[in-house]
Amino acid sequence: MSNQMTIYDISKKAGVSIATVSRVLNGSANVKPRTRKKVMDIIEQYGYKPNAFARGLGLNSMKTIGILCADASDLYLAKAIYYIEQSLRENGYHSVLCCTGYEMESRKESLNLLLSQHVDSVVMVGSHFIMNNPEDNQYVNDAAASVPIMLLNADYDCPNVYCTLCDDHKATQDATEKLIAAGCKKILYLYNSNSYSGLKKLSGFQNALLTKDIPLKKEMLQCFHGNHEDIDGVKNFLNDLHNKKGIEFDAIVTSEDFLAVGAMKYARANKISVPKDLQIVGYNNSILAHCSEPAISSIDNRLEDMCLQLVKTLIGVLTSTETPQKTIFSGELIERGSTKL
Repeated sequence: MSNQMTIYDISKKAGVSIATVSRVLNGSANVKPRTRKKVMDIIEQYGYKPNAFARGLGLNSMKTIGILCADASDLYLAKAIYYIEQSLRENGYHSVLCCTGYEMESRKESLNLLLSQHVDSVVMVGSHFIMNNPEDNQYVNDAAASVPIMLLNADYDCPNVYCTLCDDHKATQDATEKLIAAGCKKILYLYNSNSYSGLKKLSGFQNALLTKDIPLKKEMLQCFHGNHEDIDGVKNFLNDLHNKKGIEFDAIVTSEDFLAVGAMKYARANKISVPKDLQIVGYNNSILAHCSEPAISSIDNRLEDMCLQLVKTLIGVLTSTETPQKTIFSGELIERGSTKL
């Protein structure tokens, strides 16, 4: 039995978190004596050999990194995984990927599964892993007690958590201010997520309007709740806003490129000239920005640079090199045919 026993098994049998088991194995004083005894009894009973848990005991690294991602079919997340996995491999590390979906329980289960594989660190790809309610982030705190946690495009202050992100707020604000300077007076903001990154983009858009003394109107902030592949759904959503609800707009700033492609389809279906009568801005500067006529102006959030920096920080942490707790990149609007700025 001892060969198969993992730290995950111990945590289940003792009824405690993996982080608590890790603290016991590391001799941390931050464990109640009763809890410590419970864990040690399980270890003794099943003959668990703690020297197999390399990272926790400071022995030889397993050279394996866990990667958590909500949805690998998402273009942005898939590209991030590619860059991270490629860079890890170049640095001599293997990776294990878990796609969690967006449910909290699934995230926790996937994280526990990775920790049970004795990974040296866990990379959380995308801002969906950090919630607005602090209690919902306890699972991140617990994991960080065992291994370094690397966050891509999210900001979270916690010991042993390292963040690499883009300043989505400023990038969206700058792009919106350019549209205002170009004469746009009725700018619609179209978004699809209330994640950390999503809320930063939204606040950037709102701040641009406030800075330029343009009234904030609720109907000009619209959330599309459909799937990220449902581009026709975006077109129909905009059709309803304009043709049924009578909302007028001369520019659309979007939080994702797929929303901008949907906006382009809406314009074509209604014979609206882009950029003459409607200007459109995407976000992520993905291949989708090139897949329409005219090509779409899009905010480049430096995804490749962020991923390479994340791995650089990760290697630094694992090799005890001094590394930044937080690295912030500036986004940049790449102008194409959908705007006349």
